[in-house]
This record gives sequence, C-alpha cells and structure tokens, in this order.
Amino acid sequence: MSQDALLTPIREWLIDQSLGDSDIVSLFETLCLRLTAIGIPIVRGRLIWSTLHPLFQAETVMWDRGKPAVLEQFVHQDEETSTWSRSPMKYVIENEIEVFQRRLDGPNELLDYDMLHDLKKQGVTDYLVLATKLETPHTRRQNQTGARGIIVTWATDRPSGFSADDLNSLQQIQKRFAVACKTLVQSRVSKNITRTYLGDRAGQSVLDGQIRLGDGQKTKAVVWFSDLRGSTSHAETMESDAYFNMLNSYFETTAGSVVNNGGEVLDFIGDGVLGIFPYDSDEDLPVAANQAHLALDQTIARANDVNAERQSAGLQRYKFGVGLNVGEVMFGNIGIPERLSFSVIGPSVNEVSRIEQMTKFLQKPVLAGKKLASLAPKRWQSVGPHKLEGVLEPVELFSFKCAANECSSSLL
Repeated sequence: MSQDALLTPIREWLIDQSLGDSDIVSLFETLCLRLTAIGIPIVRGRLIWSTLHPLFQAETVMWDRGKPAVLEQFVHQDEETSTWSRSPMKYVIENEIEVFQRRLDGPNELLDYDMLHDLKKQGVTDYLVLATKLETPHTRRQNQTGARGIIVTWATDRPSGFSADDLNSLQQIQKRFAVACKTLVQSRVSKNITRTYLGDRAGQSVLDGQIRLGDGQKTKAVVWFSDLRGSTSHAETMESDAYFNMLNSYFETTAGSVVNNGGEVLDFIGDGVLGIFPYDSDEDLPVAANQAHLALDQTIARANDVNAERQSAGLQRYKFGVGLNVGEVMFGNIGIPERLSFSVIGPSVNEVSRIEQMTKFLQKPVLAGKKLASLAPKRWQSVGPHKLEGVLEPVELFSFKCAANECSSSLL
C-alpha cells in the first residue's frame, strides 16, 4: 500500500480532532506515533505556536522517539536572546517561509545554524520546518518567538534522510493538522484570558456557559479583603511609574499570596483585593481556613521583605490592612446584559470590607470575625465587639497575632 493511501486514516482522524476538544500535547504525540507507524522515520518533532498569556509568549510541544510528549512555555522577554537570534525559527518567521529543510549529513550537508550542529551530534541527518499561517486575533501582533500560526519541525536519523514521499506526506498533513491546532490553541487562549481576568472558578463558570445576567450560584468561603493605605495621597504625590510599581508590588504581596495558597482573586477594586477560599461543607472549612492563614503568613513575610528592599533602594514603603470573614456568598454575574462582572456579593462580602476598614480605626493591621478566629485561637486575640457600618448588631473582631511585631513594623 502506498504511503499516500496510509495517510487517509490520519487525515480523517485530524478532521475529527478539529471538531472536538482534545489536549494539544496528546494530539501531537499521537500524530507523531501514527506517522512513524506508517513508515515515516521521525525521531524528533516540535510544535510551536504563539499564545496570549500574561507570563508566556509562546508554547511548544516536544516529542522525541521513545519518550512522551511534553509542553514547554517561553516567558515574555523584552530583548531578543542570542539563542533565538541564531535559530532557523527566527529566519522562517521573519521571512514567512513555509518550508525549510537542511540535510545534516552527506554531500548536501548544510549546517548554517548553531542548533543544526547540535542535532547532527545527536545523530540527526535531515531537519524539516513547516510553517502554516493562522489568522487569529491574538497573533496579529507578532512577537520575537511567536509565529502567526503554527510551526512544526521534523527530524530523522535515517542515513538517506527524508524521502520524497516522506516530505510529500508531511506537507499534506500539515494544513489539516494546523486546522486542528487552531481550534485547540484558541481554546487554550480563551481559558488563559478568562482565568487571568476572572480567576479559575469564575473563568470556568463563564466557559461553561454562565454568561447571562443573574447566572451564578451560592458558595461557602473564607473571604479576604485587603486595601492599600494612603492610596489617594500616593497617586497624587508619586510619579505614575513609581505609583504603578508600588501598586503592583502590593498586589503581588497580597493577591499573589492568596493565589499561591489555593485561593482565588475575584476582583481588584481600585487598590483593594477581593479573594475567596471556597469550601463545600462545614467539614471542609478548616482546610479553607488553613489556606487563608498560610496566605496571611506569606503576605506578612513578603511585605517585610519587599518593604525592606524598597527602603534600601530609596523607595517609599507601602502599608495595607487585611480583613477576613467566613460565610455564604453569591457567586455570579452582576451588572447589565451588555457589560457583566463575575464577582461575589452578599452580607459576608459587605462585612469583610467593613472589617478591613476597622483595621485603620483600631490600629490593628489584620482583623477577622469570630468564626475564622475560633479555628486557630492561638493566632487571634479578641478586640471586643464593634459596630460595623451597615451591620445591625455589633460584631466581635479578632486581631491577628504576628511574631515579633511583624505586622506592626510592615503593615501599620
């Protein structure tokens, strides 16, 4: 049977994949295995695409014969690296080349890029790059390591290299594979965007179809609210770059700690951080409470370290308060049909913001309600009942005990 006939099942399989929601790593690994199974002597494959992500500008799936495929992500860089500047990928992208081939052995050997020397040492005899443009919104702004579409590289160690039939088969498969990849890459980008702007739980809820005004659900949670001290004064007296630098440093200290310890940041309200540590039942509350306490410890430690660094650099220190509460919250869409916000509302959310406001009045940088404090009594001290704005009955508040006055030195 000819190699072209053997490709037919792979073509049909790729069409099925483009209609589904496969994992892109598994998709590429399966393609590599299916191509080798019909006799194309691939020892190495790479799939590269640009993405839309706050941390990463490009992603690649790497497959080597006898090993599972793995995903690698490339961080945003302001300057071009020397490795990239000397790579054939840069040449392919900048010159919009669709097919690039180099023989690494024999009379037609051409090793005009550093990486080709490395591949030759690994036994590779032939190296092929196939690029396919895909017009998607996030690729319209091309970056230094991202193509406007996908790039697939193939390598073989067969002494004679890829045959004419091999090259024809790989190029035939390329566009069908690109269609399947376009679907999966766009899905990954959608998930990246929703999770970046909404958080994991809210982002998944939106992707699951909760996009109408009023869509939502109730959930139990430890609710976190932190607020920067003196933000109005900072905004008026500091240069904008310096202020944004301080603001982002504060967010990394607080919101970063919430996320790192299993919580979700639902909103940045000016310079306030609204986060939750959700739980399903009362039996799960201690776990959520422990996550909140770990986030609080990390926040305080980070605030001390960052403020010490800022002071040493001649920069202004920043201070903030933290309020914590436990209760049921409404989690869903609010706003108007044309402009929605996915957030949490309810008495527990209103109370936690009022609790945080009391940190200024009581000169206690971290305050919480009784339900949370009772789960770690050695870490909290009652400061008595207090009237909270908008709350009918006085609420007993508890101040967080910090080791060696760490809270007072960094937060107040």
